[in-house]
Amino acid sequence: MQLNTMNNENHTTFHDHEFALIGDFFKNLERQGPCCPKQTLKALGFCGELPENARIADIGCGTGGQTINLAWNTDGHITAIDLMPAFTENLRQKIAGTKLHRRITVLDGSMDDLPFAANSLDLIWSEGAISHMGFEEGLRYWRQFLKPSGYVAVTEATWFTPSRPAEIAEFWKENYPGIDTIPAKVAAMERAGYFPVAHFAMPEYCWQNYYRPMEDIFEPFLLKHDYNGPSQDLVDNIKREVSLYQTYKEFYGYTFYIGRKA
Repeated sequence: MQLNTMNNENHTTFHDHEFALIGDFFKNLERQGPCCPKQTLKALGFCGELPENARIADIGCGTGGQTINLAWNTDGHITAIDLMPAFTENLRQKIAGTKLHRRITVLDGSMDDLPFAANSLDLIWSEGAISHMGFEEGLRYWRQFLKPSGYVAVTEATWFTPSRPAEIAEFWKENYPGIDTIPAKVAAMERAGYFPVAHFAMPEYCWQNYYRPMEDIFEPFLLKHDYNGPSQDLVDNIKREVSLYQTYKEFYGYTFYIGRKA
């Protein structure tokens, strides 16, 4: 997940909020970042022909919207990992009693301490999560787990223009200084040991589909937490993020990057 929320006056970032509180809010969403099944499958189409017994890792899986999309459109086994127990429990409930429960293993764990053997995975997937390690750092660490010529597919916050207004530049500087342009991200993928295969920007409707359901969550979430300070701050910061996107969406967004292990 890449959940970027801040308050411009006191510079409160997502990482300053209570871990459990964040989980309690975002567990109600199908995805924890801007994407959709169509874009997930578009990226999957660049990942070569996976074997029948493909071993796939979905790192920072959140509540598993994309995990389930991948499972229905690939063979083999998916290991879905997230640090947030509220998310992994949600995913376990989704697949319980379905055909997928034998093909998806859900683990609580950190993306910088993965349980896989070297050269064991055909595909590593991560939507909206690699920023927690850093784009190049995450790609470099994850590479060891991929089989020769294995694939990686990640979404990453990206500048669409060489310059941008001060307000949105400051927002991203506070939340994720690693944001950069597409050429810079492609170069970072190469430095991390991959052949860049494809990249494409996430359509605006993916952001709208991500933000719109939040409007129905705000009030029940605040009521549940008695409108206390931390819950109100979190909601206010999310609303600010939404407002900034509506104002500055031409300057930034998410980009899918697909690479093959060199």
